[in-house]
Amino acid sequence: MTYRIVRQNLPNYLKEGAVIVDVRTPEEFRNGNVRGSVNIPLLDLHANSDKLDPDKTILLCCRSGSRSGMAAGILKGKGFKNVVNAGPWNNLA
Repeated sequence: MTYRIVRQNLPNYLKEGAVIVDVRTPEEFRNGNVRGSVNIPLLDLHANSDKLDPDKTILLCCRSGSRSGMAAGILKGKGFKNVVNAGPWNNLA
């Protein structure tokens, strides 16, 4: 799935209860983010994945799509089924 398709389907994802998780550092997050998103830095995701509902769609974003891709792998490895690498955070803004 391309980032453009994710952006086009964002209203549907949110309507269905999806959660946007920004895996950038807290400083990066403070400098700009998607309204309503949750900041769980990539380095903290493994230890904090229990804060996320594994039954909801998780839209992951970062600066370029690289960290969010790694985050998707972490969550899928923990049994999350509906995980989407949404790429750059400003793609969702």
